[in-house]
Amino acid sequence: MARPAAGAGGTAGASDGRRFGVPARRATRASTVVRAAVNTLHLVVPISERVAPVPAGDASEVGEVLVGAEALQRRVRELADTISRDYAGRPLLLVGVLKGAVFFLSDLMRHIDIPVEVDFMAVASYGSATDSSGVVRILKDLDVAIEGRDVLIVEDIIDSGLTLQYLLRNLGSRDPASLEVCALLTKPDRRKVDLPARYVGFEIPDRFVIGYGLDYAERHRNLPFVAVLER
Repeated sequence: MARPAAGAGGTAGASDGRRFGVPARRATRASTVVRAAVNTLHLVVPISERVAPVPAGDASEVGEVLVGAEALQRRVRELADTISRDYAGRPLLLVGVLKGAVFFLSDLMRHIDIPVEVDFMAVASYGSATDSSGVVRILKDLDVAIEGRDVLIVEDIIDSGLTLQYLLRNLGSRDPASLEVCALLTKPDRRKVDLPARYVGFEIPDRFVIGYGLDYAERHRNLPFVAVLER
């Protein structure tokens, strides 16, 4: 979604932090819990490793790693395999929500083995830096018509759910054959509305997160893992 920052996998490797100048402390590794719901796939992420910030440059803003790079890529492949099975024989349009979903979308579509097309939307939510009011302005609309098509919205994170709720209503009014959501991360504790997200990578706690496309003031999108922002 379009926001100053946003915020999953199994375990977070300490090497991820060290690559970016953030030394890792030992921490207890909890096993990842897999929850299944009807038509929904997602993981619940434990607090796995603590990463100590360093007082130098942007690295000082990188805190606890919630999802390591290997866990992210493994989960993306799992989601792509499921999507490929679910949409077998049906051309699929992936709609990426700029800017945060670009990394996730790029990796996801590389592993989908059915015909797919891609388009993008950019939206802005009115509200504070960390809270959406649900009042949304479209900055970039789709370039293609979606009437009669199978459409999958690809999101970086579901927070309050208000902006995604607007997108579902807006795109649903264009009469697609089907409209589903694939989100890398979700924060259940922040949810203000119920949303039918069919594919979810990870559930994470209510922390402000960065990396793998998620930013703080446009910084940290290039981190290969998802970490807590230290402020």
